[in-house]
Amino acid sequence: MAKSAEGNLSVPVLEGEDPWTEEELADIRDDLVFDIGRMERAIRTAEKGLEKLFDEGTEGAGRDPADVGSTNFERDQEMSLVQNARDMLDQAQTALRLFDAGQYGWCEACGEPIGKDRLMVFPRATMCVTCKQREERR
Repeated sequence: MAKSAEGNLSVPVLEGEDPWTEEELADIRDDLVFDIGRMERAIRTAEKGLEKLFDEGTEGAGRDPADVGSTNFERDQEMSLVQNARDMLDQAQTALRLFDAGQYGWCEACGEPIGKDRLMVFPRATMCVTCKQREERR
């Protein structure tokens, strides 16, 4: 891990931001670990719900078309939620990996600091605001 002269994990800040404290860094790491566990549980729960929806979709050849449509809609919604949770889980795992490797807080696109304020609000961030906005416009 990258250490500062005081022996602390060195996470970059933007100009004008206060340096990270050990307590703030511990809180960020704890938040990432908590988010990973929460998202893993959410994915397991959603996958069980999907299994049920897929099972319902194959039952009864004479089902009302409205019921079939409703089940299909629910299944699509649930699949979207599972994919979103997987994406968030991947982000949190990547951020934790970077944190533990001493590379946390650097934008993966431009290499500049992400910024303390952004990371305090969104610990999973791996891009600065400018690069993330640029990516979302594409």
